[in-house]
Amino acid sequence: MAIVMNLYYTGANGSAMDFVREMEESGVAPAIRAEEGNLRYDYFQSLSDPETVLLIDMWADQESLDVHHATPMMGQIMALREKYDLRMKAERYVPQEANTADDKFIRK
Repeated sequence: MAIVMNLYYTGANGSAMDFVREMEESGVAPAIRAEEGNLRYDYFQSLSDPETVLLIDMWADQESLDVHHATPMMGQIMALREKYDLRMKAERYVPQEANTADDKFIRK
């Protein structure tokens, strides 16, 4: 069963976006996207709070996420979080089957 993690990174003076740029440019984010079991790894900047960036991180199952957490990349990520002095909030979701009753509200 897929697992979705919403990770909110909040900093000051643009540090959250600096973190994202370094994650992308250093190759860490692309390497995570290439990991077996990673289904999504995308950053979004908040319009209501430009100092907050949302990472939507989706994994095929808990085992894939556990393997990811055991990689050396986690040390790199943690060091970058410290470098940019980011605070975090995490939300964990397990996607449900599509609800066809919602289809009439979805423009495709």
